[in-house]
Amino acid sequence: MPHSRNRRSTMRTTMNDVARVAEVSASTVSLFLRDPDSVSARRRARIRDAIEALRYVPNRMAGALATASTRVVGVIVPSLVNSFFAETVSALESALMEKGYQILIGHTNYDLIREEELVRTFLSWSPSGIVLTGLGHSRSTRQMLEASSVPVVEMWEIGPQPIDLMVGFSHADVGRLQTRHLIDQGCQAIAFIGAQLDKDSRAAQRAQGYSDVLNSHSGVTAPEIVVADAQSASASARAFADIVIRRPDLDGLVFSNDILALGALMEAQRRSISVPEQIRMIGFGGLDFTSEQVADLSTIVPPRQEIGAHVAQMLLARIEDRPTAESIILNPVPCYRRSTAATGNKKAQLAG
Repeated sequence: MPHSRNRRSTMRTTMNDVARVAEVSASTVSLFLRDPDSVSARRRARIRDAIEALRYVPNRMAGALATASTRVVGVIVPSLVNSFFAETVSALESALMEKGYQILIGHTNYDLIREEELVRTFLSWSPSGIVLTGLGHSRSTRQMLEASSVPVVEMWEIGPQPIDLMVGFSHADVGRLQTRHLIDQGCQAIAFIGAQLDKDSRAAQRAQGYSDVLNSHSGVTAPEIVVADAQSASASARAFADIVIRRPDLDGLVFSNDILALGALMEAQRRSISVPEQIRMIGFGGLDFTSEQVADLSTIVPPRQEIGAHVAQMLLARIEDRPTAESIILNPVPCYRRSTAATGNKKAQLAG
């Protein structure tokens, strides 16, 4: 007796089935799947009800064969646990979903070879676009993307040679802003604590901005950059404990992110070192805990959601062959709190 295939593999719901139940044409269902807003509200409701009732799953690869691309956007971030990137991806996904696009997410852990592998995999699926974090990539990654016809947006950083489109801000300016604020508050011996500076180019740029200010400013000590052994509060606590023993003159600390600043704040409390009376601290990221009374941490808030929204707009314009700006430069917002002895909750725009 010949082997019979499982019914699930032969009875897949089709677009024609959805059209029949919704009482519209198959071409209208296809148009709805590509661009829901182009279908009338009455027909949209009927199609959605039919899709839900039939549990219809679009065959994206079939559409790709016809159009040479899927309605998928590949998004590559350094970390999935970093809330900086989570908010950006959420805003990006929300805007793309309104136009019928889905995203695939990959994370690199700041590894350029891993990024290269992800780009190669995403390109094999004929995506409608690819989003990368930062401008630093391997030569092979750049070559693959430049040779493809896929729109590319590099986000969270600005620089002179983007692959295609770019939206972000100057991380060196963030480091300069952090350091100038501490000098304005009277600090003269200021150190920088970061982590993974050999891999995280954006954190390294913030460290460079810190060094630039101290090297050009009289009356302050020479720059000292301390690299914590991990991207964690506990690692920063250890780095802080070491530097305050070596540098009794230290009166200011710039951190490459808020998590590292939190570790130092906790260690300062354990050692009865008063913040800001003995040492002032400023972070980067604008994470939720920074506004809590226990931390009350001065920080620089990056435009996380704005980046995601702009990335979506640029991608959609490129996909739909509409004009778009090739680069968008945004401004982080300083938020000065008690950890730098600033009064109130002063906010100011970072000069472009």
